[in-house]
This record gives sequence, C-alpha cells and structure tokens, in this order.
Amino acid sequence: MIRRILFFCIILSSITVSSQEIVKTMFYNLLEFPSASPEGRSEILKNILNTYEPDIFMVCELENENGADQILNTSLNDDGIIYSRAPFVLNQSGNNTNLNQLLYFRNDKFILESTDIIVNTVRDINRYQLKLNTTDQEDDPVFIDLFVTHLKSSQGTANQNTRLEMVTKFTNYLETIDPDSFVIFAGDFNVYTQSEPAYQELLDNTNAIVLKDPINTPGSWHNNDTYQDIHTQSTRISSGPFGSGAGGGLDDRFDFILVSENMETNPNVRYISDTYKSYGNNGNCYNNDINNEDCIGDFNQDLRNDLYNMSDHLPVVMELETDKEFMILGNEDYLLNENLLQVELTVVKDKLQIKVHPSVQEFFTLEIYNTLGQKLIENIKTNSETISIDVSQLAQGIYYIKSSLKNSNLIKFIKTS
Repeated sequence: MIRRILFFCIILSSITVSSQEIVKTMFYNLLEFPSASPEGRSEILKNILNTYEPDIFMVCELENENGADQILNTSLNDDGIIYSRAPFVLNQSGNNTNLNQLLYFRNDKFILESTDIIVNTVRDINRYQLKLNTTDQEDDPVFIDLFVTHLKSSQGTANQNTRLEMVTKFTNYLETIDPDSFVIFAGDFNVYTQSEPAYQELLDNTNAIVLKDPINTPGSWHNNDTYQDIHTQSTRISSGPFGSGAGGGLDDRFDFILVSENMETNPNVRYISDTYKSYGNNGNCYNNDINNEDCIGDFNQDLRNDLYNMSDHLPVVMELETDKEFMILGNEDYLLNENLLQVELTVVKDKLQIKVHPSVQEFFTLEIYNTLGQKLIENIKTNSETISIDVSQLAQGIYYIKSSLKNSNLIKFIKTS
C-alpha cells in the first residue's frame, strides 16, 4: 500500500509539472519578404525562429505565396513537418497586393477552424480562428481568434485618421463574435504615442471585447529613451546596406500584441506575466543598430546579427498558458532512459509500439498505469527490438509507462477510441 501511495505521488507530481501547457507566440514584420536584401533570408529567419520556437507565428509584409511557402518549408519545417499555415490570400483592400499578413501554427497544438478578412481602405486585417488540440476538445473546445494587421504608416493627421478608420472596423467586427472569445490583435500598428486615436480605440473599455496591452506601458514612445527596452523599429541606423526598410536606429514602438481582457485571468488561455518582449532588444540600443557590439545582454550577438539582416523591425513575443491537456504531446519522439526506449506514437488506439535501442541487452519489464496510480498492464521480461503492447481494452484517456531499466522516467501517452 505504501509503495502504491508513493507511486501515486510520483504520478501526481508528473501531472502537476505538465498541467500548465505553454503556448509561445510571435509577431514579426518581415520587411518585403522574400524580395528585400540580403539573399537567403528564409535561412536567416530559420536561425531566429530556432532561438524562440513559437507555437503561433504571425507575420506581415509577406509579398506572395512563394514567400509563404519558403517560410513554412525552410524557416519553420527545417526539422520535420511540425507547422502548417493558413491559406495565403492577396490583400483585398486598396491596390497594394505586395504586403500581406499570414499565420503559421504548430500542428500538434492547434487546428485551423476558419479564416476571414476585414476589408478597409489600405490593407486587410486577417482573422484566423484556431482551436486548441486538447484531449477534451469534443466536450469543451477552446478557441483563439487571432487578428493580424499592418496599419497605415507615417506621421501626420491624415495617416492617424486612416489608422483609426482601420481599427474601428476591427472593433466593430468584435461585436459580431462571441463576447467571451479569446482574442489576440497583433501587428505593425505604426503608432507613435499612446494618445493616438487608433491606440485609444483599441483599448476602449466600451468595446464589445475589451483589449489590453500586456505590458501596460503607455507613453510617447517615439524617440524617447525612457522606452528603449520596448522599441521594435528600426534595427538599423541606415538602410543603405540593404536598399529597403527604414533607418534611424531603434527608437519606435511600432509592433504590438494585444490580448482580450479575459486572457489576464482565465485558466483556459492566460497571458503569462513578464513574457512579453521586444525580441532581441537588450534595452541599451537606443538610436543604434540592434547588432552594435555595445548592445550586450540576454540576447546574444549571433541573434542580433540575424535580426539586423532580416528586417528593420524586431519581433514581438509573449507566452500563454492553458490548464488544458494537448492531445498530441509533441512531434518529437518521446524517450525513456536517454534514448534507450522510444515510443513511436504518443496517441494510440489499439497497439502501443516501443523501439528498444540495440545497446539494451538485459531483460526488463514495462508497466502501464492510469492517472490514479493503478497498474493496468505489465509486459514482463522482454528484450525484443520492438515491443508491441495491446492497449485496445483501455478506456480513452491518459496513461503512464514505467520501465524497470535503471534511471528510467515515466512517459505518458494518450489512448483514443
């Protein structure tokens, strides 16, 4: 009885550690991708993404479907088919079809439910609804509505009014969706100060769905070193070496991710405090190149070199958490005891297949437990290269495998019907 209680505690500990699933998000203005210099930017982008590994990747200034596929195939899926993208649709607003928005997402964590476009005078605002790929999605589905935008650029009253017109169409659109929706509004806002009408409209407490700026840092961001740690543009003092993009050094906060108010507290989808960053900004690069050797800090020189070469904007990132359990536990193989045992699939219906490393010569046992710590299956003294365990009689749910090999760890899998 005591041993069972101890094992049950281990199981509970394992569940507790994994009870909060993390979702990493990134928005990035890619700067006229893929045509802008230098060449090979899909590889540069791959290097950047590999340092953060977003689960949701939102972009603007994407020129064409070829560029969309370069990002998917080269920048994201460099190590297997991990990500998918939403359908690429040319801008329906105005006459400019060269600058478009798009969404990429991890296949194991999300399902694309629907897409829509808010048409206005300059550029589309794209809506993408994702459903979390959770174990209870049939009974209690969770959706995130992501809106990706690129508002009108430049200073002046006329441009401010155009930005206001664009976001007003968005806030009016919010009246047509579920008021309890989890909403993310991300993009290059091109606003210079918190007093701009567009920014005020976005955070208006009378909107159908109230949005919040996760870092709650109002101010006059433009050319103000007080806010140098959240500036996102420009990564370059001069655009001369590339012939495109803006210069002037890092002195504007143009890029944002806003979240609906319910994402501050709701356990289904909740913003994690202090994870919102201007990615690559060490807070000491005001009016300078992002890769200046004096701008040292948590973000290393190699990353900042790539960010300098990739775009005149920095990405913005933040993390979310959910109390839900993702259905697929990851595209990578799940391992026991430092690659000695390898589970081929973590979601199974009838047969659980486990590969045994050739270095394992001794006999060992495998046991399967439910979340209550009850042993349901025992596979005794096998030393085959592949182990096949019949789990067809198990009820749908989460289970744990325990090996008698030295220093083996628990591994979980999901039984489906």
